[in-house]
Amino acid sequence: MDNIKRRSFLKNSSILTGSLVLPSFSFKKQEQFDKKLKISVVGCGGRGTGAAVQALKADKNVELVALSDAFEDRLERSLNAIIEEFEGELEIKVKDKNKFIGFNSYKKAIDLADVVILASPPGFRPEHFEYAVNKNKHIFMEKPVATDAAGVRKILNAAKLVKEKKLNVVVGLQRRYQLSYLDVFKQVKRGIIGKIISGTVRWNSSGVWVNKRKPGQSELEYQMRNWYYFNWICGDHIVEQHIHNLDVANWFLGEHPVTAQGMGGREVRKGIDHGEIFDHHYVEFKYPSGAVIHSQCRHQPGTVRNVNELLIGTKGVVNLSGNGVVKINDHNGNLLHKYDPKNDLSPYQIEHNKLFKSIRSKGQIDDTEIGAIATMTAIMGRMATYSGKLIEWEKALNADQKLVPENIDWDSKPPVTPDKNGYYKIPVPGK
Repeated sequence: MDNIKRRSFLKNSSILTGSLVLPSFSFKKQEQFDKKLKISVVGCGGRGTGAAVQALKADKNVELVALSDAFEDRLERSLNAIIEEFEGELEIKVKDKNKFIGFNSYKKAIDLADVVILASPPGFRPEHFEYAVNKNKHIFMEKPVATDAAGVRKILNAAKLVKEKKLNVVVGLQRRYQLSYLDVFKQVKRGIIGKIISGTVRWNSSGVWVNKRKPGQSELEYQMRNWYYFNWICGDHIVEQHIHNLDVANWFLGEHPVTAQGMGGREVRKGIDHGEIFDHHYVEFKYPSGAVIHSQCRHQPGTVRNVNELLIGTKGVVNLSGNGVVKINDHNGNLLHKYDPKNDLSPYQIEHNKLFKSIRSKGQIDDTEIGAIATMTAIMGRMATYSGKLIEWEKALNADQKLVPENIDWDSKPPVTPDKNGYYKIPVPGK
């Protein structure tokens, strides 16, 4: 919740600020906005809350009509945060009967909406997405779109219907909407650095939140509350977080990797509340063009923080960062191009501006396959670090492993359980 305001518009910003970036997004044709678009949120954590705020600021005639979450307290915190964000500007009022709690509550929320925000933990995303597509809804869904290959395949199957029905789908890979990245991508496509032959993509930081086990919690509730540390819900941080950097490599190369091999483990984050995920991964991805991308992600306090992408071409080097100035240099260090994003609109907001603009104009944005391929790239990396083996794309995509149980409810046994000391089985490379 502390990050909501950082990720959304500042209080003194307005929808009209967005219209400066997107000139065609104007209110001159009033008839385009006569229909009120109804929004539902599925998954009321920090990202679902932030996305709801951005959606409400992206269009002048929208209404938040429903919320869904596994936990009532999380839903209420989310709604209160949204109300606070718009205090004095816009009345936010969701009827009590439209606050849906429980594993299957997403269906009721989706049924009420024109536009659905899917922001639950990613293990549930394929099921939620499939239902929303079948119900003909426009969708914003957060990344990653799955935690296993079976989930990715479900997303790809639903992608066929998205195209047929001309639905709009935006996936929260916001670098693809960030003006600095789009500017540099344009330069790279024009040949400024020649052919990309190598690169390093990183998400190295101190880590994220931990929700400790509380007295009286069932094992399933504990894992749901502490979801980041369980692969069936999260996918490990190489999937949940590092996907952004891996997607940039796929995007700029215009292809996905064919093999992956790497290493990883747990060195500092191995406490009783750290579930089963690794705290560091290194993967070498090889692409059809011959390019090799070196992937790093680390969650270790006190270590160097690097969240960026470096791409090396035959003529030069691109340095990209989600939070700073991006540069292109030749191999002698001479500056070829620079983009300073200091006055740019947040890419989180641009995502929603473009989504609602496309809905209003009866266009189509479809990020479904992009999200699925980025997710599968990260899953393939996890398979490589967990196993210590060379992983091939086709075999990974068609793997039998299914992490997420079907028809889960509060009486279900989670797919992983701790030993008598409270610790979970950890993957061992080679075994």
